[in-house]
Amino acid sequence: MFSFKDIRQYQQELATGTTSCTDAIKFYLQQINSAKNLNAFTELYTDEALAQAVKLDEKRKNGEPLKKLHGVVIAIKDVICYKDHLVTASSKILEGFKSLYSATAVQRLLDEDAIIIGACNCDEFAMGSSNENSVYGNVLNALDNTKVPGGSSGGSAVAVQAGLCMASLGSDTGGSVRQPADFCGIIGLKPSYGRISRYGLIAYASSFDQIGIFGNSVDDIALLLEVMSGADEFDSTALQVAVGCQQWTVNGGQENDHSKKYRIAYFKEALHHPSLDKEIKENILNLVEQLRSNGHTITEIDFDLLEYVVPAYYVLTTAEASSNLNRYDGIRYGYQTKDNIKDLTEFYKQTRSEGFGKEVQRRIMLGTFVLSSGYYDAYFSKAQQVRRLLTDRTDAIFADYDAVIMPTSPTTAFTIGDKSSDPVAMYLADIFTVFANLTGIPGISVPLFKHSNGMPFGLQIMTKKEDELTLLQMADQLVKQQPLN
Repeated sequence: MFSFKDIRQYQQELATGTTSCTDAIKFYLQQINSAKNLNAFTELYTDEALAQAVKLDEKRKNGEPLKKLHGVVIAIKDVICYKDHLVTASSKILEGFKSLYSATAVQRLLDEDAIIIGACNCDEFAMGSSNENSVYGNVLNALDNTKVPGGSSGGSAVAVQAGLCMASLGSDTGGSVRQPADFCGIIGLKPSYGRISRYGLIAYASSFDQIGIFGNSVDDIALLLEVMSGADEFDSTALQVAVGCQQWTVNGGQENDHSKKYRIAYFKEALHHPSLDKEIKENILNLVEQLRSNGHTITEIDFDLLEYVVPAYYVLTTAEASSNLNRYDGIRYGYQTKDNIKDLTEFYKQTRSEGFGKEVQRRIMLGTFVLSSGYYDAYFSKAQQVRRLLTDRTDAIFADYDAVIMPTSPTTAFTIGDKSSDPVAMYLADIFTVFANLTGIPGISVPLFKHSNGMPFGLQIMTKKEDELTLLQMADQLVKQQPLN
């Protein structure tokens, strides 16, 4: 019976012949079929994945060396382009659309012999925190089917949580990788802005969006980050330097140095926020004391800008969404209204009214409003100023500290439908994650705790921009020294 622990062990088993890529794909296809009720996938690449597995098995038989991701089974969020495959952003407006090219991230995975098994369900155009805003329907949390998996990358998170693939890709504009990772009890990484090329990622808010990674081990996430990171001629915002996973381990591939001591800060306003679940607060404060007793320097600091992060985030991201989603007009591709409308403006209105879901329409209208004459300076310009203040304050914090820790979410996974009628409550739940996107720093959610309600929750760690090395080292140390409790 095929089983998966991590990529390193899997590839060792491939090398010794105790398993095969074909065994792996057949296993995961069976798992996906058994878990259809979770609604994690929008499309499976069954024949293609099996054919690639056979091809890779032949390569090994012929003595060819294994590439970095040889036979690794990966799922991708339905906002990431894969040539000649459907990509719909879980929206009716892109019904039936096939991508003409592959995202740089996807191509780099394929170049290292990964196998893409399918596309994962998500909130429409990555707009949501619960995966309830999809034309394909809700994704269910595998631990409790009455709970949301988080969003917008809920399908990608559940695919890893339920053992339907080895790792998956999501996108994180304001927490859309870290929050579902938190709700599902897995690891979710949002790299620094620009660390992974955005070429081929369907845009929601271009100055915030970043492809992220879900996995069950920090080692696996580090390896995928190494493969996908680096300069890209198709994305001028991409960082020029790749992250080498061998750099983050000691002695080039040995175990991470868990004796390292860190200077860590946490925001008083975050740990004492009225929205924070009492049990989450107590567990994190207990961890703070444990880390302090283990020799780390832990300091509570004031951060009086926390209350501004959600308003600034939603002003800026909806403004960018209003501009980015303007291209979906029903003329060149995707859905178009069946009504016989002669006037072009009316055609646009009808197509977009039918093609976009309510949450996407809400954000487009909000973004159009904050960019409109008379309101631009009052909202958009002020939000940009807040973003600059946040960035400057963050730079000052990381001059003194290696990392900042805070909760990933104020609560554990909530019941499906709980926040659907109150979009403001849904938006405010992003209070701890949007900070990293506003400032462009990397963040990771690691599953360290279990609530008395039976659901997992994690700790969010953030480091200065472009310092994924420290982030991965610290995350690995915490995961391996702090078993889920």
